[in-house]
Amino acid sequence: MCAECGCGANNGNTRLQFNAKGYTEDSAKAVEKSLLGLPGVLYVHIHAHDGETTIDYNPSKTKLMEILNIFSQNEVEAAL
Repeated sequence: MCAECGCGANNGNTRLQFNAKGYTEDSAKAVEKSLLGLPGVLYVHIHAHDGETTIDYNPSKTKLMEILNIFSQNEVEAAL
């Protein structure tokens, strides 16, 4: 992690851990790819079989609503 791009534990990053409903193998891959394409999203890990989802992101670069929109676009319900 680095100070140049704003990533790292001391730079205000947020970790979301929650379960989501409606993943398929394809939608899990699409959600992961879309999330990682957002500025400030540093890490995404999805377990499609049980919906367990972890996202590390910088809220000053990406807003929570942007993240939630990715789930809606892929017909996955994020239970935050």
